[in-house]
Amino acid sequence: MKINEKQLKKALSIAELETELRQAQEKRFKLRFKHRVTPLNNPVELRTLRRQIACFKTWIGEKRREETK
Repeated sequence: MKINEKQLKKALSIAELETELRQAQEKRFKLRFKHRVTPLNNPVELRTLRRQIACFKTWIGEKRREETK
């Protein structure tokens, strides 16, 4: 993700972040399955998806902590 994309996604609500998270997880699952059958042209995409998922989880946690305060 580019810097502007990160800022835009970080500003989303919790529900929107959770949908983005689910979509990224589904895409990662499909890519992992495809990679096991036949090698991917760009295996680095798996790493970027894993990092995006981590960012989504972090942002969701931050927003939930802000809500409880």
